[in-house]
Parts: sequence; structure tokens; C-alpha cells
Amino acid sequence: MILIDGSQGEGGGQVLRTALALSILTGKPFRIDAIRARRSNPGLRRQHLAAVKAAAEISAADVRGAALESSRLDFAPGPVKPGAYRFAVGTAGSATLVLQTVLPPLLAAKSPSELTLEGGTHNPMAPPFDFLALAFLPLLERMGARVDAKLERHGFFPAGGGRVTVKIEPPERLQPLALLERGNFKRRRARALVAKLPEGIAARELSVVKRRLGWSKDELHAETIADSAGPGNAVLLELEYEHLTEVFAAFGERGRKAEDVAHAAAEEAETYLKFEAPVGEHLADQLLIPLALAGQGEFRTVQPSGHTRTNIETIARFLEVPIRAEPAADRTWMVRVG
Repeated sequence: MILIDGSQGEGGGQVLRTALALSILTGKPFRIDAIRARRSNPGLRRQHLAAVKAAAEISAADVRGAALESSRLDFAPGPVKPGAYRFAVGTAGSATLVLQTVLPPLLAAKSPSELTLEGGTHNPMAPPFDFLALAFLPLLERMGARVDAKLERHGFFPAGGGRVTVKIEPPERLQPLALLERGNFKRRRARALVAKLPEGIAARELSVVKRRLGWSKDELHAETIADSAGPGNAVLLELEYEHLTEVFAAFGERGRKAEDVAHAAAEEAETYLKFEAPVGEHLADQLLIPLALAGQGEFRTVQPSGHTRTNIETIARFLEVPIRAEPAADRTWMVRVG
């Protein structure tokens, strides 16, 4: 059994999700202690428990410690079982993080799968659906996988209630991918989503984007979301290039000014634009497991975050595929797999 210290690295849920995915892929059981020990509310929360239960369901795993606030988990998987599944977080916990857990093993299955995921689709501290659909999944398609994801209903924090459907067609084998340049710039778009809140919030946010980033009126879009279970707000900034699309997001919360939400998203976009690296901080996280499964690949990115370094360390516990992150001369970093 592989023993994992859940307080290592960034000390959050990333260690658990990566361990669950790779445990199923390799058949190696693991025990994780001190789960999310560095968080103000340590242990398994609902979205982490949902990820554990989803991982167990697709692999008929023997699991011990799968309970709210548990700090230890034992997980011993069987072979991955493709099929039709429904996974519900039960709160506004992130449905996209549950998908992040089960997608890698289902990509290695012998036949297609169909998923229905219910919970939060636009949450702080998690990739929004738009990031998966526009930035991550198109890169998986270039590696040979076909993953069709549809947003059926928005789910904002704190009400949740969102729904995403996903169809997964596994490739015979994931192909290596190299992302060293962005390529030619194609377009950019700012979207301010407002659900059951005054529409003026979106106008104020887009005004910030226009002033701070200099984007034109045609690139600014206010969207009123009618299908949300509760109130919510998000600012999404899309930068589309020849070789990839990046998405930067910030979310409204009670007591947070609309202008502050827009500034937060704009700051992430500005940081990305300062460098020539095609892969942003969050996309770097997402690419590590697919490239490790392909056995080879490389990308140029910004300085690796704690999430990225933790992911590299956790992958090394399960797969004998070297991953190196090294600074380059132009203040970017090269990440090489294999």
C-alpha cells in the first residue's frame, strides 16, 4: 500500500484527487493521512467525499474512512468499469473537481462512459465549466480522446444545483502533446454572468475589464443566467490563440464588490500576458496526468504553483514517468514528461 501524507505540498484536495485517479489506473492501493491538514476546515468535505465515492463506484473499490471530516482514507481499487454514472455532490461543492478525479481512469477504459454530475459548476477555488470546455478538453482531443461535455444547468456557490453531462470515448492510447508556443492571436472575450442578481453588476464588471485591459465593446458580453438554483456571479476572460485557449475566472460572493471580482480576473489575465508561456498556472495542473499517461510530452508555462508541484510529487508515487520542471532563460518554465 502506498502511504501518502495529505499535508504535503499545498496540503489541499489535489493530493487526494490525483491519488484516487492514479490508484484506479495502476491498481495500486493507497492510504492517505492528514487529509487537507493545511486547510481551515481539514478532512473530507462534501465535494471530496463525492470524489471518493465516485472513484469507488467506477472501480468497485474497497474503501475505509469515507466520511465527512475524516482525516484518513484507505482506498483499494478494482479494475475500472466504464458505463453510465450519476454523481451528485449534494451541495455547491464543485462537480468539475469530481470530474477531474474520474476522467483519467475512464479515459483508459475499454469502452465509452456517460456521466451526469450535479453540484457547483462555477465555484471559487475550482475550475469553472468554461475552463474545462474551452481550455482543457480541446487539448485532450488533440491527444486522441473524445470528451463531449455539456452544461445543462448552472450551479453557483452557495446554492449549487448545477448539472453537467459528459460523454467519454477513450482512445487506444493517449498521444504525446507539446505546447511550446501560443501561436497567432485569434480573439478574446469577456463574459460577466449574473444569476438572480441585478443586471447592473455585469455592466460594472465589464466596465472594469474595458478600462483595465482595453478590450472593445464588441468583446464584452453580459449574460443573464435564468436556470440557476440560486444567485451567482462570475467574470470569465477568454484568450484564444492558434494552439490553445486560456480562461481566467473570478466569482462574486456576498460582500464582495463587483469591481473587485472583475479586477481579480483581469489581474490573472494580465499576469498571463506578461509572459510568452502558452500554458497558464491552472492549465499546467490539468495537463500533468494526461501527459504522464501518454508517457511523453512537454509544455512551457509560468513558475509552477504549489498545486503543480504537489501534483508532480503525487504522480511520482504511482507512475514511473519522470516529470521535470526547470526555469528557462525568458522567465518561463519548461515542464517535460518522460
